[in-house]
Amino acid sequence: MRTVGPGQSALLLMDAVGVLEMEKIDYAVIGGMAASVHGVVRASLDADAIVSLPIQQAPALERKFRGAGFRTILNRGDPDDPIPAVLGIGDSFQNRVDLLVGLRGLDSAAFARAVEVPFQGASLRFIGREDFVAMKVFAGGPQDVADAEAVIGAGRTALDTALLRRLAKQFGRDAAELLEELLAS
Repeated sequence: MRTVGPGQSALLLMDAVGVLEMEKIDYAVIGGMAASVHGVVRASLDADAIVSLPIQQAPALERKFRGAGFRTILNRGDPDDPIPAVLGIGDSFQNRVDLLVGLRGLDSAAFARAVEVPFQGASLRFIGREDFVAMKVFAGGPQDVADAEAVIGAGRTALDTALLRRLAKQFGRDAAELLEELLAS
């Protein structure tokens, strides 16, 4: 593993991506790291990604990570949870990466729209701008809304608003309405 101390979750993410790539599992980095790629710089010590994996295969993926030397914990959501499961992986320094195993409403083409960004001599796949904003309006928390608003403001002319509206609608009426409020401001 690349980590040599605490505060290095991004390096742990790179090791996790190595496992995902070996297993041929699509992923996209989300959360604070993705926010920075899309123009919103904020402090975050964690690293998050979403994986394209049927929930039934999550235990096998957990075993792969454990076999590769990661600390793991698999938490399944209840039937109403928009996130079917989260696979937490960590190391001895308390660095942590959360891998979301799906997200209700996420467009299946989100992984194809992910953008590759060079990072530490390699590259990582980050969720695309429109998918990022749609996910944030769906989450709807204060930090999520602030992130969505900042990304819209940082690149309004670069946004595919028709795609963004369609993606937000897939997450439900509340997400679509919040998006319209943000686009109007």
